[in-house]
Amino acid sequence: MPEYSETVQQKTDYDFIIAGAGCAGLSLLHSILQSPILNQKSILVLDKSFEKSNDRTWCFWETNSSAFESLVCKKWENISIHKKEFSTQLSTHPFEYKMIQGIDFYQHIMQFAKGFSNVHWKQATIDTIEVEAGIGLVQWEGGMAKSTAIFSSILPVDTLYAMSQSKISVPFLWQHFKGRLIEFNTPLLDASVARLMDFNVDQKLDTAFMYVLPLTDRQALVEYTLFSPKILNPLEYDKEIDSYLNTHFPYQQYQVLHEEIGAIPMTMQRFDQSKAPVYVIGTLGNAVKASTGYAFKFIQNQVAQIVTSLENGKTIQTEVHNTRHQFYDSVLLFILQHRLMEGSEIFKRIFEKNKAATIFKFLSNTSSIWEDIQIMRSLPTRIFLPAAIKVGLRRG
Repeated sequence: MPEYSETVQQKTDYDFIIAGAGCAGLSLLHSILQSPILNQKSILVLDKSFEKSNDRTWCFWETNSSAFESLVCKKWENISIHKKEFSTQLSTHPFEYKMIQGIDFYQHIMQFAKGFSNVHWKQATIDTIEVEAGIGLVQWEGGMAKSTAIFSSILPVDTLYAMSQSKISVPFLWQHFKGRLIEFNTPLLDASVARLMDFNVDQKLDTAFMYVLPLTDRQALVEYTLFSPKILNPLEYDKEIDSYLNTHFPYQQYQVLHEEIGAIPMTMQRFDQSKAPVYVIGTLGNAVKASTGYAFKFIQNQVAQIVTSLENGKTIQTEVHNTRHQFYDSVLLFILQHRLMEGSEIFKRIFEKNKAATIFKFLSNTSSIWEDIQIMRSLPTRIFLPAAIKVGLRRG
């Protein structure tokens, strides 16, 4: 981890302030430092703690190499989907499904930024982010800093959870999960296939599935994931993971290398109405795809968009989801929220009737209208059409 600059205590004016050193904040920092036009600007990075752990695993798909290719710990060219008697294996070509572990990502960017004397670090809990006379002002106990461009990804999870439980006009679900990276004593796994969704688990009356992402023939990330209005007690995730492992790998010995737990909001609800010179990014800035919880690639798109605007002196736009795909997300969330169709059946039908590459394009918001129609045709018209009409009337 970097050695934090003591000049933070004397300096108060910065070109850019990044509030939050998670995926979005560090992605933006990395992208700024990659820019020959911006990489000498003064930057302050604020977070309550820079002591990072392996608390996240990001999985995503792409057809080529990206800026973080060296951090990819595993790639798959085949995925499988399972629901009762239905079981299928699909090639992801021309996409690859990739995994990056959180600690590798954090350490890589923070070590890279250590080489720039214009990057300053302050470990503190932020009290307020305000605008005074057109200037952004960040305050914490015993200090403050100003900038004409503040980027915040600090997510008040407790506040958001309270919002999700209140009566709001748009659907609000959570993608919540707990996973274990385990290592068996003997080789048991086919490391060439990612078990993307196994719905043969307790659905909790909502949508639930197990990821099994094998890194080697002995190691795998096994993660219980749900789409539902309420987050579970941690012991409930453990119960389902134990049951799954006992069912699929009976009497096998393994050790737990690390665990991760989290919750991602799935909603079209806007979380923050901040305007220039304060900009919200990452989950707080609605970079998450509302219908699936996927975020990593959308965050990269968001920060690239921001950096291009900064380089060209243009108005900063943080929105990364186009209107057409936002509408699809709204319809799917409406169906899930009102339990008009089981989530397991929705995804089973989509994967049963389409190529993985088409689905990945759809989930990446890069599909054509014809491909969108193909995906939509996977679902019963009697359910999808009325839901689409109701969502459309609300949006209108």
